[in-house]
Amino acid sequence: MKKVLLMALAFVPFLANAQYKSEVWCPDNGDGTYTNPVIDADYSDPDVCVVGEDYYLTASSFNCIPGLPILHSKDLVNWEIIGHALKKLEPAEEFDNPSHGNGVWAPSIRYHDGEFYIYWGDPDYGVFMVKTKDPAGDWDDPVCVIPGKGMIDTTPLWDEDGRCYLVSAWANSRINFASTLVVRELSADGTKAISDPVMVFDGNGTENRTCEGPKFYKRDGWYWIMCPAGGVTEGFQLVMRSKSPYGPYESKVVLRQGNTSVNGPHQGAWVHTAFDEDWFLHFQDKGAYGRVVHLQPVTWKDNWPVMGVDEDGDYCGEPVMTYKKPKTSGTVAIQNPVESDEFNEPVMGKQWQWHANYKQEFGMPTAYGTFRIYTHKLSENFVNFWEVPNLLLQKTPTDNFTATAKIRMTAKDQNQLGGIIMMGLDYSALVVKRVGDEFQLQQVTCKKADKGSAEKVDVIEQLKPTEVDQIDYQPAIHEDIYLRMVVSDGICRFAYSKDGKKYKDAGEAFTMREGKWIGAKIGFVAAEPAGKTNRGWVDADWFRVTKNE
Repeated sequence: MKKVLLMALAFVPFLANAQYKSEVWCPDNGDGTYTNPVIDADYSDPDVCVVGEDYYLTASSFNCIPGLPILHSKDLVNWEIIGHALKKLEPAEEFDNPSHGNGVWAPSIRYHDGEFYIYWGDPDYGVFMVKTKDPAGDWDDPVCVIPGKGMIDTTPLWDEDGRCYLVSAWANSRINFASTLVVRELSADGTKAISDPVMVFDGNGTENRTCEGPKFYKRDGWYWIMCPAGGVTEGFQLVMRSKSPYGPYESKVVLRQGNTSVNGPHQGAWVHTAFDEDWFLHFQDKGAYGRVVHLQPVTWKDNWPVMGVDEDGDYCGEPVMTYKKPKTSGTVAIQNPVESDEFNEPVMGKQWQWHANYKQEFGMPTAYGTFRIYTHKLSENFVNFWEVPNLLLQKTPTDNFTATAKIRMTAKDQNQLGGIIMMGLDYSALVVKRVGDEFQLQQVTCKKADKGSAEKVDVIEQLKPTEVDQIDYQPAIHEDIYLRMVVSDGICRFAYSKDGKKYKDAGEAFTMREGKWIGAKIGFVAAEPAGKTNRGWVDADWFRVTKNE
């Protein structure tokens, strides 16, 4: 019935996804309040711009493609993924294979003169920019604004006189110094630097060490730089002001963890709304789950922004967990970033990313209500899945959830495998692998994958094929199976079913671990040994994220 319905809809114009409400994490309490985090997924280094009553958010995407996710909201609480600004990363020789932790670092999104701009620093190649008139549509190809190593965390500021300035930080791992912020002037169109950098803040040797992630603003004649300092997990929010973009700046700490459970709190975005309210979005590092997004109220006191709630009146607030929602002009429907996928549309779901620049042989949507992922041919000296570019993955949606996939594994040759994976510096996967004329259900686990460690393989059950091709040309065997991961407080447990009703536990419990600058990710793996055999594939019928039972 699913395939017939899809064929009937083949000539209907493609429609956007309906509003999606998560079963596992929704920050909108439905009573005019929200509970942090407003996005309980790994949108690290978030930045937001405001256009009227619309808010647009982007975040670091590193080596994952499509990159630079674009989210939209009408109230800063309910968010929808509407697209991506980056289709591929350059240079191809670097990013056509997984280049973990490299690529897009800490972007900023701005609206200027009718266009949206995103700037980011690639610590190995320079400062880049993309722009568009439609944030949900296609973005222009990236422009290298400033070539060179070490520049990260870039934000432009267009002044009232049309001049453009850029603030940025430095990656110690690339240039051997950090904890300083610099400002330089760009051309009015923001495409190139027209001045050398000027150091405007030095946090070395002070509490303000590791100052990074600066955001540049102007308010009532004052230039403002807002940035975190003191470290990702133990730091705080620092705000500095000056009458000149080049300083000197005076500074004040305006948000600390205090007695709350919100460690950091790290870099983010100040937002002034159409309703004359001020808010601050920032991330909290949650280890294996990545860096999730919180929303704090902002009040102004003696021309300083105080973030969160300041109980003792010292200008430094603490994060809120539950608070009244921002004002809006009308009712905003509850919606969350999409997680589940029925694979019924002729495009890849917006929650999915590959681990490297996309190639057609990775896989594609089909007309049959499935998404096909072809087995990646592993290298001759294959060690583990850390090197596999066609991992189709999405962010973990919250701390506790169940993800279930219905798949068909098709194998045309020996040792072709496919299944679901919890991917990070350590990973574990539940896969179906062809061995002889049957399949094996295996748990494949690797500790310290990034260090080149070998996999551990446990055979769980021998499976007879669901179907065997009865033709002479490139025959295959097939296995229809339901694969499941149950995640609870950093522990992932696998299960499987042959009928989608009764599930059996599979393998050992696995302790999740983050990836390189990203949280652990969930999704699909499909691979096979090196060679010239015809590829196998996984046809994913659906992927559903639900509450734990």
